[in-house]
Amino acid sequence: MKTAQFHTASTNADILANRVKTLVESPAYRPATDDPEFLETNDLRAVRLQLEYIKPELSMRQQGIRSTIIVFGSARLLSAEQLETQFAELNEQLALSPEDEDLLARQKTLKTRQKYAKYYDEARKFSAIVSKRFQDEHRCDFVVITGGGPGIMEAANRGADDVNARSIGLNIDLPKEQQPNPFISPELCFQFRYFALRKLHFLMRAKALLAFPGGFGTFDELFEVLTLVQTKKVAPLPIVLMGKDYWAKAVNFEFLAEEGFIGDADLSLFKITDSADEAVQFINDFYHGVPPE
Repeated sequence: MKTAQFHTASTNADILANRVKTLVESPAYRPATDDPEFLETNDLRAVRLQLEYIKPELSMRQQGIRSTIIVFGSARLLSAEQLETQFAELNEQLALSPEDEDLLARQKTLKTRQKYAKYYDEARKFSAIVSKRFQDEHRCDFVVITGGGPGIMEAANRGADDVNARSIGLNIDLPKEQQPNPFISPELCFQFRYFALRKLHFLMRAKALLAFPGGFGTFDELFEVLTLVQTKKVAPLPIVLMGKDYWAKAVNFEFLAEEGFIGDADLSLFKITDSADEAVQFINDFYHGVPPE
């Protein structure tokens, strides 16, 4: 009888141990902060929004970032070197399939891209100028901030990297995954789920904006900033549209003023130029050479 009792007790202990194991492995037992499924629920959206605000904010504070310059522009815009590489690859394919419609369409697109390649260089040059000046002075002012992707964003981050300066990249989770470009400072490379929080971080420290040729994303960000300045929701800041020919065709601002949809004074909210040097001078004149506190 004693042996049987011991065997029964041992069996009960195994059962209880298995039950405890099941409890410990249950999703309900996970700490809330370690439960991805819980954090992804609709009820936790407010918490996710808060976390997405706090993480970059604390990081930028720790890095001493005092003010930024936003650089927007197309992710599809290529440098002259990138175009040369892609043309070489395309020509090899066309040599084998000269009538391929997809390849011919690609060739047409690349030819169109050629006239915009100069803006990659201007974005890179602008970023190098402002980054070197202020970070050489051991100040974290006018730090270049981009959307973190390729094209103009890459050029701007690259310009800062050229002069061993830091820059910020605010990447966004998209259906077609966007990889961060390799020129962002690692400690200032962030990824966002929500466009709203990304927009907030673009503007929180912004003291100037450069908008290069781009598509829906560029227009979205540019007109949002113009609206905020126009309605005095943010303090005035220099806004530069880079690419005279592009912006003259893309948006007829004079028509908007003539038709009364914007005021004549709204035409002075921005400057249009083709030159990185002119953009730097415009921002310098706006602040009389000293970034505001």
